Amino acid sequence: MTVVDVGEANFAQEVLERSRQTPVVVDFWAEWCAPCRQLGPLLEQAAGARQGKVVLAKVETDANPNLARAFDIRGIPAVKAFRAGAVVDEFVGVQPQAVVERFFDGLAPSEADTLMAEGGEAQLRRVLELEPGRADAAIALARILMARGEREQALALLDGVMGDFQVEGLAARLRLQARGLHAEAFAAIDEGDTRRGLQALLAALPVAEDEREDVRRAIVGELDLLGPEHPLAREMRRQLATALY
Repeated sequence: MTVVDVGEANFAQEVLERSRQTPVVVDFWAEWCAPCRQLGPLLEQAAGARQGKVVLAKVETDANPNLARAFDIRGIPAVKAFRAGAVVDEFVGVQPQAVVERFFDGLAPSEADTLMAEGGEAQLRRVLELEPGRADAAIALARILMARGEREQALALLDGVMGDFQVEGLAARLRLQARGLHAEAFAAIDEGDTRRGLQALLAALPVAEDEREDVRRAIVGELDLLGPEHPLAREMRRQLATALY
């Protein structure tokens, strides 16, 4: 279903919770509002054309005054787009069809996003055809190739992507592995013992020579994968700074 009537009783479920899986566009409208009657069919047409990739929820403001107040509706029609339980875009008043379509296009997942979510090798290769240099797809495909032992192909793939810590880290790992270096550290990381693997790489930094920069990149890539707020990442960043400086 691409169009649903929503009120105060089911807004949390039909809009906030649903938007964690599928973008939801909310049309705040009223029966007496002529501009609302103009805009409504355009919104419904745009939602229907996206075949469930975006849901349209209609909220009649007179019947749901608490929702109107909660979302500071001062003029209608008012349109708000929700993703992951929060408003991510909005507009007020009647808009041309082209504007409405662009609004929905900004919410509906692209072909590349849909393929990325599927995650198979063929899908990832297609993503990179559609969006050359897309880092998350390159990393995922490179890991598949690496697991098959196709390290040269994985490295060649990553060499075409710039400016991403995880890409640089994985490429550095591949170069180090090609030289037979730090196999135990990378094995520990692959087994889920990230702390042990990172500590082994950190211990190698003081004695590393020409591979020192690749060891650093491999560590930074793993820290970026953990995320800036991860306790282990914070701890290891401090240790890395000490080891380097």
